[in-house]
Amino acid sequence: METSTGFTDEQLTVRDAIFKVCEQFPDDYWMERDISGEYPHELHAALAKDGWLGIALPESLGGGGLGISEATMMMQTIAESGAGLAGAQSIHANVYATQPVMKFASGDQRERFLAKIISGEWRTCFGVTEPTTGLDTLRLKTRAERDGGGYRINGQKIWITNAQIAQKMVLLARTTPLEEVKKPSEGLSMFYIDLDRSEGSGFEARRIKKMGGRAVDANEVFFDNYKIPADSLIGKEGQGFKIIMHGMNAERALLAGEALGLGYVALKRATNYARERVVFGRPIGQNQAIQHPLADAFMNLEAAKLATYHAARLFDRSNPDHADYDETITQHAVGIACNSAKYVAAEAAFKACERSVMSMGGMGYASEYHVERYMRECFVPRLAPVSPEMIKNFISEKALRLPKSY
Repeated sequence: METSTGFTDEQLTVRDAIFKVCEQFPDDYWMERDISGEYPHELHAALAKDGWLGIALPESLGGGGLGISEATMMMQTIAESGAGLAGAQSIHANVYATQPVMKFASGDQRERFLAKIISGEWRTCFGVTEPTTGLDTLRLKTRAERDGGGYRINGQKIWITNAQIAQKMVLLARTTPLEEVKKPSEGLSMFYIDLDRSEGSGFEARRIKKMGGRAVDANEVFFDNYKIPADSLIGKEGQGFKIIMHGMNAERALLAGEALGLGYVALKRATNYARERVVFGRPIGQNQAIQHPLADAFMNLEAAKLATYHAARLFDRSNPDHADYDETITQHAVGIACNSAKYVAAEAAFKACERSVMSMGGMGYASEYHVERYMRECFVPRLAPVSPEMIKNFISEKALRLPKSY
């Protein structure tokens, strides 16, 4: 049921409950994790304890049975609590990367692969991006070749979040050489694999030092004749690109929510400071030079919020298992909405974080006020998982029907 806020009772219940969990983790907790680079195990455990890691997975597996709309609200709330992108990204892949597994795995695979994600015993990561192909996903080079009763994986992935601590990976690899398929989207397969870090296994993850979100690791990942069983394959061989798109659209909606949360918490810090900071006998928040940029940032976030939850609703209503399923909603429409939401939310968050730092002056640059951490983290939704330029290319082609430019 819709409420006067425009959100459903379920979404508002999620927001209240997640804020209560996040109250256990104050600003100093996140500052310390930002400095040390230590994964926030305590947050993960707290969310797992209350069943939130399976928010958008079936109740039959121990999940919440809710949708991406509610999961987006959860991710926004985590970021908005002060945890920022680091807090949200610590569980991010567990929510979106499991969507194509849930949709296309067999019943036995779903039980074996997802129940321990929901319980918190396992964590997962998403293995698509490669260093030599970047956003040109259809030309990725990691190979999965048949070998007896399984496959051998050879190749490299990059910017894989939480590969240091995850037990599982959703992997996209080529099972048929590019030159042997009619279309580049063919011949790619999706696997749900174990990560064996033992010596000689053929798997290695090397951590990448980065500007923000340091509490979650980002990695280069190498496969050297890494053996996986045949039942790691999700869906049909060669159909992996279509399958994995269900995770990619979900990720864009979730990341838009995370960007909103980051923007709103930055704005909250700045406006609180502007009310209290007195210069020349008056609070600086009384000056229009402070008020107007912050008001502008707020309105941008509000507009992006509408786009974000519109996209999340479309994603849910395009799912035949959802209570409000609408067969007229196409994946084409979902892709346009989710990419648009990710773009506008990321830009709104950037503006809010930048304005917050500038409004607070020198204190905005100081770690103890936290907005400099949000500023460093707000580049993530702008850059990943797809650049703003590629989103504009996508919208130009798919929404405006202009000639493909790349």
